[in-house]
Amino acid sequence: MSIFDDELPTAKKGNPPQVGEDLSRHSEEELSERIQQLRAEIEKTESELQKRSKIRSDADAVFKI
Repeated sequence: MSIFDDELPTAKKGNPPQVGEDLSRHSEEELSERIQQLRAEIEKTESELQKRSKIRSDADAVFKI
């Protein structure tokens, strides 16, 4: 076991970010990539939420008396 931080494993490329993971071992580049991945996931989630909201609104309009 090494005492040098540069020999510690870092995040592997292509792995999705995990909520709550230890970020201290990530490089600046990896942290920037993580932010981009999380922003893309937020946009995807917001888009799905908007779709569902529209479906609910349409359904409410159909069944409104």
